[in-house]
Amino acid sequence: MEIILIQDVERLGSKDDILTVKDGFARNYLIPQKKAIAATPSAKKVMAENVRQRAHKEARLREEAQKIAEKLINKKVKIGAKVSSAGKIFGSVNTIQVAEAINKKGFEIDRKQITLPEDSIKEIGTYTAKIKLFKDVVVDLEFDVVGE
Repeated sequence: MEIILIQDVERLGSKDDILTVKDGFARNYLIPQKKAIAATPSAKKVMAENVRQRAHKEARLREEAQKIAEKLINKKVKIGAKVSSAGKIFGSVNTIQVAEAINKKGFEIDRKQITLPEDSIKEIGTYTAKIKLFKDVVVDLEFDVVGE
């Protein structure tokens, strides 16, 4: 079945993508959850007009994301954590702590934009987080986890 996504769906596509998915997935999940609509000819025309109107706005947002990405490329962030004598962290470092450390440097990054390399960071060391600033603008940011 051919559908038009109304909103971003992780591991499937982004808003206004026209995709072909299995009928059951579309009818039982995507359409009832208001994540997609059936790709009828009239729906395709409406979507094309919306895309045309939104293109200029997205170009400006992409430029802003590129500027932020250029500033973030060479930055390094330190995150303090309580550590045992063996070098293990009490608890773990998560995206909230990384976002707070980046925001202290003067950037406005939401924790939802950050992807950590592992499920949980439980040791002192240097790690790399991926920050998704826009659909296709992703920055790798190094951060150090140090003991307090």
